[in-house]
Amino acid sequence: MLKHQALWESSFPEFLQCGESKVVSLMESATLVKIPAGQLVFSSGSSCENYLLLLTGCVKTQLLSEGGREMLLYQVLPGDSCVLTTSCLLSGDEYPAEAYTVEDTSAFVISSHAFYRCLEQSAFFREFVFKNFSARLSSVICRLGEVVFEGIQWRLAKELLSSNVESLQLTHQDLASKLGSAREVISRNLKQFEAKGWVKLNRGAVVILDRDALKKLIQER
Repeated sequence: MLKHQALWESSFPEFLQCGESKVVSLMESATLVKIPAGQLVFSSGSSCENYLLLLTGCVKTQLLSEGGREMLLYQVLPGDSCVLTTSCLLSGDEYPAEAYTVEDTSAFVISSHAFYRCLEQSAFFREFVFKNFSARLSSVICRLGEVVFEGIQWRLAKELLSSNVESLQLTHQDLASKLGSAREVISRNLKQFEAKGWVKLNRGAVVILDRDALKKLIQER
């Protein structure tokens, strides 16, 4: 029986359905790792030695400026691979950003040697790698485009409405990191939203009071 077969079935069933011997060998070589919340997964300038497939939890990948400002690039969620890891494995470059676990996380770790061998020999694995890479790269480009070209109030309103809950457990710094802005800028604009009666600011939380007004702001960009 395949090692960790139940985890493959629940998170990456297409690997089992493929049936290629090279893919089976890849799955057999994978190591299951568990990483606690808040731990560094990789840092800027470090070399890439493994391919990761996330099973549970969440990993955030971000850029950090010399002044300490953070900008979230993307999050890796269960069923995903990491676009920067794939890029660095394919190019041989070092990581240009850093990643942390947002919560307790588990993942399959595949060595670079096994990754390269299967990429060369398996059409299924090549399609899986490049399909996931291109999809994630597109989302990163969209996010960077929003940071460069869209106004901060439009992006802030969009982020607040990205969840269907009325009370978001987010600090101003959390929002600043997500939007690639400074905490002071986020605080100033949230206070403007509050003055208009659109939101209510609590410690470590933002409560949405007028969802329609935020939607209208997005539509009027």
